[in-house]
Amino acid sequence: MHNGLTTDVLRRAIISMASKMESCADELNALDNQIGDGDIGITMVTGFRAMLEVSGELPDDVGMALMKCAQAFTGTRASSFATLFATGIMAAAKEVKSKNKVDWKHLPQILEQSIEKMAHRGKSKLGDKTVLDELAAIQKALVGIEDTNALLEAADRAAAKALDEFRGLPCKQGRARIYGKKTIGIDDPGMVVVRKLVEGLKEARGYNSYWVSLCDFI
Repeated sequence: MHNGLTTDVLRRAIISMASKMESCADELNALDNQIGDGDIGITMVTGFRAMLEVSGELPDDVGMALMKCAQAFTGTRASSFATLFATGIMAAAKEVKSKNKVDWKHLPQILEQSIEKMAHRGKSKLGDKTVLDELAAIQKALVGIEDTNALLEAADRAAAKALDEFRGLPCKQGRARIYGKKTIGIDDPGMVVVRKLVEGLKEARGYNSYWVSLCDFI
């Protein structure tokens, strides 16, 4: 029984998330336009298109595969969020270097490393109402869970709850901080990106044929 992250699982996940980004790009751009540059949807679409292009060439080494994805993503667009997102992927890549399979129980540890590196790169901290807070909520929710379906459900619940909890707070990082109290009541675009990516994985697992075939051997 396979129950973990492999390059094949990663490749299928990229397809799922890329599809989700394509479908919600306008929504993300509109949200980002309220407190940012208005291009986060474009950033994610172009980044995932780049990852799709290299997905067929990914090595079995999950760490190397993730690094190749990060390089593809960051090479598409000169954007602070693209750099931050790629930094998180690179941190995960280093954590699972030389492994052809990563058990799901290690996901919290991997996410912890990604959050740490992203915080350093973005000069931000937990509580600033950024993508870090969304990832941290998911990281905590996944501790002790190894079942694939349960992981997705826990991640989805945690992502939704974090958005609700931070919506009433002001953004304290990036261009959004300039707007101060005006950001109260507005979701942070980076946090929403993560929520949408989780939704994409969950939706694909339930409805798409390529994910159903994956479930046959998970």
